[in-house]
Amino acid sequence: MPALMIQGTGSNVGKSMLVAGLCRAARRRGLSVAPFKPQNMSNNAAVTSDGGEIGRAQALQALACGLPLHTDMNPVLLKPETDTGAQVVVQGRRIARAEAGRYAELKPKLRGAVLESFERLRTAHDLVIVEGAGSPAEVNLRANDIANMGFATAAGVPVVLAGDIDRGGVIAQVVGTQAVLSDEDNAMIAGFLINRFRGDPRLFGDGYRLIEARTGWRGFGVLPWFPDAWKLPAEDALDLHAPRRTNGLHVVCLALSRVANFDDLDPLTQEDGVRLTMLGPGRAIPGDADVVILPGSKSTRGDLAFLRAQGWDVDLAAHLHRGGHVLGICGGYQMLGQSIADPDGIEGAPGQDAGLGLLQIDTVMTGDKRLTETRATHAATGLPFDGYEIHIGRSDGPDLARPFAHVNGRPEGATSADGRVTGSYLHGMFRDDAFRAAWLAGFGVSASGRYGATVETVLDALADHMEAHLDVPGLLALAR
Repeated sequence: MPALMIQGTGSNVGKSMLVAGLCRAARRRGLSVAPFKPQNMSNNAAVTSDGGEIGRAQALQALACGLPLHTDMNPVLLKPETDTGAQVVVQGRRIARAEAGRYAELKPKLRGAVLESFERLRTAHDLVIVEGAGSPAEVNLRANDIANMGFATAAGVPVVLAGDIDRGGVIAQVVGTQAVLSDEDNAMIAGFLINRFRGDPRLFGDGYRLIEARTGWRGFGVLPWFPDAWKLPAEDALDLHAPRRTNGLHVVCLALSRVANFDDLDPLTQEDGVRLTMLGPGRAIPGDADVVILPGSKSTRGDLAFLRAQGWDVDLAAHLHRGGHVLGICGGYQMLGQSIADPDGIEGAPGQDAGLGLLQIDTVMTGDKRLTETRATHAATGLPFDGYEIHIGRSDGPDLARPFAHVNGRPEGATSADGRVTGSYLHGMFRDDAFRAAWLAGFGVSASGRYGATVETVLDALADHMEAHLDVPGLLALAR
């Protein structure tokens, strides 16, 4: 059947990028191709055309395929709220909040939804390229698995295993994976490839042949490091690598412990006049910051406590005293207010916390989750722009009289009386080139980028890169 699965020797070995590149390569051959990831764990989500949500990596892969986003592309999405608990989203809809032990009990019930979504995609397209999660070598999780070999064997999909040489020990990664898998699972693996090689790939010839000899698997090539990967939307906050600029508008984003939808910042990283800092825990907000962004969060009250534990509340007060600006997006917007109440314990233990007090608003968490693409008009400039909403909670208060934007004639977001603190529920605003240019112009910065066009160009370059170094025809032939 027309499907191929890319699994990895570990998390973050480049599976998402490999699938995106293969999707674009297949599309350029005239195939109708769709991406699929049975189970994803990410707080970086995208709103779909059918009113649900999927992981951001599948959104990028859908773009590579030229398809609108659909919940079938990622039927199970886990959104971590604590170290041990996550919101469980099935076919785009939140069904439960589960601790790790309870989720293991849920997995057998989710298999049907996963296979149902996969079959719909397989019926509608010439080819489906599937991304695994984590590693199949985690054999302690093999029972009731829906993310790797459990899915591959149930759906009869051939697997190519990707190893990341940049991490070191790639021979052990690949050979060791074969060693711990069962005979049934090993039979599903049609070959391997090596990702992220720095230098001359010919220098790995002996190692490559050793893997072939030890495993008996076919090698599909060694892929050198792709230097423009940072220009594509990242799904993991650890992958958000902005260029190291020493001047320009200094935008500092607080890397919250449950940061969500941080790809809001991707377009800013590509602006020559912007210096972006992702500020990790234990570091003070730098004194030369021009704008501090409080991003989205999957656990607003939990991340508010995290923010205070870093001393960032004190730093924010000093930043504003120096004349700086603050922008809160979604959960970050909620933190800027006077209070956050969660009477039903939707995001954690029931209760109410004082906010940062920088906006005159109060927020109450509700069970209704808003998932929608949104057309808005920026209040300060009158410019229309596209964004999306993906949040629970409602905010109200006097500062809504000075909205950030208008949506269908209604005020959205809030601005402080002095205009230096703003907040909005709208994600994705900086992807709009005209809005981003106007926002930057307010700080005296000229915009230089065309974000959407850049992403398309980089996807084509990624496909070219893979065609040059991997046996792409052989990979696609596995699924035919």
